[in-house]
Amino acid sequence: MDESPALREYAAIGDGRTIALVARNGSIDWLPIPDLNSVPAFAAILDRASGGRIELAPVGDYTVTRRYLRGTNVLSTLFRTATGTVRVTDALITGNEGRLPWAELGRRIEGLDGEVRMRWTVRPGTMLGTASPWIQHIGAHSIVHAGPVTIGVTGSEHHPRRNRQRASSEDALRGAFTTTAGSRHLLAIVATENEPLHLPDAATVDAGIDRTISTWRTWSRTFGFDGRWAGDVQRSALLLKLLIYAPTGAVAAAATTSLPESSRGGKNWDYRFAWVRDAAYSVRALVRFGLREETHAAFSWLLDTIEANGPDLHVFYGLDGGVPRGVTAYDVPGWNGIGPVVGGNRAQGQLQLGVFGDLLGLAGEYVSAGNIFDPDTARMLTRVADRVCDLWRRPDSGMWELEETQHFTSSKMGCWQALDAAIHLAEKGQVSGNADRWRAERERIREWIDAHCWSAELGAYTMVAGRAALDTSVLLHAASGFERGPRMASTIDALVRELGRGPLLYRYSGMAEVEHPFVACSFWLAAALACVGRDAEAAALMDKLVKLSNDVGVFAEMIDEDEVTFWGNLPQGLSHLGLINAAITIEEQAAG
Repeated sequence: MDESPALREYAAIGDGRTIALVARNGSIDWLPIPDLNSVPAFAAILDRASGGRIELAPVGDYTVTRRYLRGTNVLSTLFRTATGTVRVTDALITGNEGRLPWAELGRRIEGLDGEVRMRWTVRPGTMLGTASPWIQHIGAHSIVHAGPVTIGVTGSEHHPRRNRQRASSEDALRGAFTTTAGSRHLLAIVATENEPLHLPDAATVDAGIDRTISTWRTWSRTFGFDGRWAGDVQRSALLLKLLIYAPTGAVAAAATTSLPESSRGGKNWDYRFAWVRDAAYSVRALVRFGLREETHAAFSWLLDTIEANGPDLHVFYGLDGGVPRGVTAYDVPGWNGIGPVVGGNRAQGQLQLGVFGDLLGLAGEYVSAGNIFDPDTARMLTRVADRVCDLWRRPDSGMWELEETQHFTSSKMGCWQALDAAIHLAEKGQVSGNADRWRAERERIREWIDAHCWSAELGAYTMVAGRAALDTSVLLHAASGFERGPRMASTIDALVRELGRGPLLYRYSGMAEVEHPFVACSFWLAAALACVGRDAEAAALMDKLVKLSNDVGVFAEMIDEDEVTFWGNLPQGLSHLGLINAAITIEEQAAG
């Protein structure tokens, strides 16, 4: 079995419903169909031998440079060989009014100079060991079946060839062609689930690539950030847009499942769900960009979903608005043999008090942007604030979803944030709850944190009340407004001393032995530095952090502190949200 490409090798493309990961060698090793949270028909990133992939590359040796086309999530890859140069443009194609009713991948191949012999393969996968793929020839067409998914291959001048053996013994569709200066070939893969298959003609797919480029550029022009790191912010915003599930407005935490956090394995989880925390940070970024449609869709989806699945607030929801239950283990090896491979996430059902601050803090941002609540939303948010008053004294699983419930400092700070936001909403006339009660409980929370969660010996807020461990999630509460004075400044210094590795930070004490630094934490540090008035340090840190992405601006969940390799799921929403919000916060603080 050949080794999987490094996670740094992958770029992401998407259509608002699913996301494909494209390696530098032209292989598409991840593509769930029809939805991002579907069992993937192409999953070589997790199962190199049987997961399925879509290959396209020159025959023989070559070098690669690539980039996203400006203002888009369309990927352009330049292959240079000893005999010539070829450009491949990859897009998951969108329709005139949004996503297409089916998945459509367009791969345009243009000869730039000389001659290049190209080879392609569409190899169906076992859908993580749950299906036995097969190929059917119908007239002039060859169709791939994998479980409920039907896949067709079409295009122009790509010269498919059939296996001369019986169709039932074929394991892939293959073809080859030669580019010359000015030549243009097209490979298109279309797919449906439990539906008839539409096979578009090559000209339609080719035009669809150009339409998709135009659509992405139109969207990119609807928001602006012209401060420092503008290019990095725009790329992160575009990647964040890929994680917004267009049919509902839900925001996925990441595009993948089960990519390991370390070589030890074990902590391999499915992030293709909508966490309240991630959704709140996402909508906050959208508000700050002035993206009205995405803001309204994502916030409305979150409110509707919470109400429909109430009365309790869940940690995360399915992209369709339901509450996922259980974890499924798949009998496949995982990335480079590091398992397990799972569907689902064990954090469902946990009490995480921080989500109350995420939700009500977001509601406050939404109102500050000039929006108005309807009566049902106002009543629901009032109930949430009252619930915080009753719950904040309880231990919980914390932001990091730990199995042992404890009195986590950042959870208590999140409850303070929730009530502070509720008071703000009441003062704005947006909710009509008992603001006096909220004020009283908000002060009790602060007094409790000051009494139990501050360590004079460490000069820092601790991870858990009464213990000496440290936790970077408290940095989020510089931005929330809980603390921007000497105590937060001192906490920053303590965190850097204990958890810092160059510009990177581990999540909390003890993690250096079991995982790699968590990318979002470093961006939280940059934002917190700005919030306590250390603008020059914040900017210097950002300059280092933005250079740690891969060659096309993608961040994973974690980065190895020595080899700068990627670990964990990708693209990771929290990483890109951290970049966006840190850049905006630094600019805002510098402007006074």
